Formats: sequence, C-alpha cells, structure tokens
Amino acid sequence: MSGLSGPPARRGRCPLALLLLFLLCPSLVLAISFHLPINSRKCLREEIHKDLLVTGAYEISDQSGGAGGLRSHLKITDSAGHILYSKEDATKGKFAFTTEDYDMFEVCFESKVFHTMNPLISFSGTGRIPDQLVILDMKHGVEAKNYEEIAKVEKLKPLEVELRRLEDLSESIVNDFAYMKKREEEMRDTNESTNTRVLYFSIFSMFCLIGLATWQVFYLRRFFKAKKLIE
Repeated sequence: MSGLSGPPARRGRCPLALLLLFLLCPSLVLAISFHLPINSRKCLREEIHKDLLVTGAYEISDQSGGAGGLRSHLKITDSAGHILYSKEDATKGKFAFTTEDYDMFEVCFESKVFHTMNPLISFSGTGRIPDQLVILDMKHGVEAKNYEEIAKVEKLKPLEVELRRLEDLSESIVNDFAYMKKREEEMRDTNESTNTRVLYFSIFSMFCLIGLATWQVFYLRRFFKAKKLIE
C-alpha cells in the first residue's frame, strides 16, 4: 500500500515546481514579432495598471537594404492621445515610461516611403520591396525592473535578489487582487443602482398604467352616459 502513495505525491508536487520555475525565470517571456508592409500602420493595444514602470525594446529590420527610402516611425500614446514616446526613423532602441492611471496604451509602427531612385521598385507592399520585420519586447511591473542594477547598487547576493523579485511579484499579485476586488465592488454597486432604478421605473410604470386604466374607465362611463347607453 505504501508503494502506491508515492507517484500521486510526486504528481502533486509537479504543478508547484512548474509554478516556481515560471516565477524564477522571467526570461521565458517571449517578444512579439510581426511583418510590417510598406506604407502601412500596425498598432498593438494593452491595458496597464496605474503607477507601473513600462519598458520596451524594439528592432525593425529593413530587408530592402535601404532601397526606396523606407522609414519607420514608432509612437506610443494613451487613450487621451498623449504621446508617451515617439521616434522618427526608428530602427532599434529602447523606451520607458511610468503610467499615471489605469488606461489603454497603444504602440503603433508606421512604415512610409519618402523617395526612391529606382523606378522599378513597387510601392504596393507586394512587389520588390519586402515587408519589414518588427520585433517588440515590452515589459511592465515586476518584469520591467532591472534587478541586476538593484543588486549592484544595494550589493545584494543572488539569493537576496531572487527574494526581492519574489517579494515584488507577491506585492504585484496582491495589488492585482485588490484592483479586481475594487472593480468587483464597483460593478456590484452599479448593478445594485441599476436594479434600484429598474424597480422604481417599474413601480412608476405600474402606477401610470393603473392611472390610465382608471381614467379610461371613467371616460368611457361618461361617454356611454352621454349617449344614454347606460344609466
């Protein structure tokens, strides 16, 4: 009987081990890559919480070798249209900003052709000029912190750095749950307010219907008496 209890215990520890491996290995986060045709614009949107550090690295590969005067522009804006980062003729670089409020942020890449010395080059995006390859690695919150620099400044040991990372991650999870709880409370208040308004509207509609029915009864009664159909 004791031999049968071993495998389930090991299977039970596997999810915990995978979770710890995921938490301790932030490098598992992969970058986003896509192709950007010429004379086109592509945007990525993401909702980010308040007071979070957002960092990113981008690289735009021009496979045309500079032919056709290809230029790529990068712009990061919030839902109000405020420009958080902008780069003309972007090829490779990094950006960083801190969010002031919970909002929807938009990262837009735009490819344009300014001039060309070769009349055989097509500007349709499907001709001789190949699409540009865009690689974007965007991180926020705990992922955006540079723990190597923190370790150098505070002279932390590797184990202390990992503990700091887990502490920040735990705080981030707690903040996420607190935010979800706040949103749940707001939604509950909204539902209760809506239910109250619907109840009052239903009562008001019922009184209106009762009043209208009573008025119709008295009106028809007077009408029939005037026509001497009833006494």
